[in-house]
Amino acid sequence: MTAGTEVHLLIVDDDERIRGLLQKFLIKYGFLVTAARDAGHARRLLGGLEFDLIVLDVMMPGEDGISLTRDLRRRLATPILLLTAKGETSDRITGLEAGADDYLAKPFEPKELLLRINAILRRTPTPVAIRAPKVLNFGPVRYDADRGEMWRGEDLVRLTATEAALMRILAARPGEAVSRTQLVDELGRGGEPTQERAVDVQITRLRRKFESDPRMPRYLQTVRGAGYMLAPE
Repeated sequence: MTAGTEVHLLIVDDDERIRGLLQKFLIKYGFLVTAARDAGHARRLLGGLEFDLIVLDVMMPGEDGISLTRDLRRRLATPILLLTAKGETSDRITGLEAGADDYLAKPFEPKELLLRINAILRRTPTPVAIRAPKVLNFGPVRYDADRGEMWRGEDLVRLTATEAALMRILAARPGEAVSRTQLVDELGRGGEPTQERAVDVQITRLRRKFESDPRMPRYLQTVRGAGYMLAPE
C-alpha cells in the first residue's frame, strides 16, 4: 500500500497553517487527505470514515496526541505516526508505548514525512476484511449499515440526525457494549455532564423505531455498568 492507490490519511494538528501545508503536500503525492483540528474533531471523523494512516500531533490543547493514541489503539489497528516538537528519547518511548507506529520530531522535512508514511504503509499488512454485516436485522426491521438506512419492509424508517449517528456508532460494534461517555464523545457532545442523560433519551426514542416493546428491548440492550449494545439477529 503506497501513495497513488487511494490511500486515505487523517492529519490531526491544531496549527491551521501546518495542517494546510501537510494536506497540500501529501495530496500532491497522490494521497487522499482529511484534516482535523483537535482530538474531538478526529474522533468524529474516525466515527464515520476509515483511514489507512493517522498523522497526529502530540502537543495539542485539550487532549494531547499521546492520550488520543492510547485511546484509539484500544479499538483501532490503524497505523499512527506521531509528530511533536519534543525529540527526547523519553518522549519517543512514551509515544511508542502508547501504540504509535513511528515518531517524527518537528521541525522536519516534508520529504522525510513522506518516506516515513510510505515505510509504515509498506509494513502494514492488508487486513482481511472482518467487518460487521452490511445489513443488520431486527425482526421485521433491517438496517443497512453502508447506507445508514433503516427499513421496515419497503418503508423507510425516518431517523433524526442524532438517531442516525447513534445507529452508525452502535452498528459498527454489534454485540459490543458502548459506554454512554463514549457515545457522547463520538457524537461530538463532550464537555457537558447533562449530555449522558441526553443520550439516554435519544436511545429511548431510537428503540421506538424498531423494538416491538421499547420498554423491554431485545435488540438495543442496556448492559448494566457498561452502556448500550446492538444485538441483531
